[in-house]
Amino acid sequence: MKILLLQIDKTQDAYLEQGIGIYLKRLKNYIQLEVKSLQVSKAMRQRSAGEQKMEEARLLIEEIKPEDEVLLLDENGKEFSSQQFAEFLQKKQNASVKRLVFVIGGPYGFDERIYERAKAKISLSKMTFSHQMVRLFFVEQVYRAYTILKGEKYHHE
Repeated sequence: MKILLLQIDKTQDAYLEQGIGIYLKRLKNYIQLEVKSLQVSKAMRQRSAGEQKMEEARLLIEEIKPEDEVLLLDENGKEFSSQQFAEFLQKKQNASVKRLVFVIGGPYGFDERIYERAKAKISLSKMTFSHQMVRLFFVEQVYRAYTILKGEKYHHE
């Protein structure tokens, strides 16, 4: 199984980019995880929230293949413990999912077309985090999940 993290706009802060890079490097021992940023033009950022969401949806749909299983990182999604998330990923692997696509939307959430395309929504916390920070937290949680599945000592419970 491959994992793709689709995100709107690139990560702006160097310290977050560095942290993401650390976990992506570590993940190479477990799974192929690709992070892809989709750029929205500055002119589009001056438009209404609805228009921005429509443009983001257009960009996302271009990247999502028909056979992909799409999961949205959304504040209203299902919450998992780290152990439960590891089990969730294991079930997806066992079900022979070829590519699991996690999506981080823009500042206004997702267009209805993206909600319709998604299989589920996942929340990392009841707290609200910036879209920039969610990227690092998500990649770290994928790494944590695979260390749990391999019985390694990274996660303590």
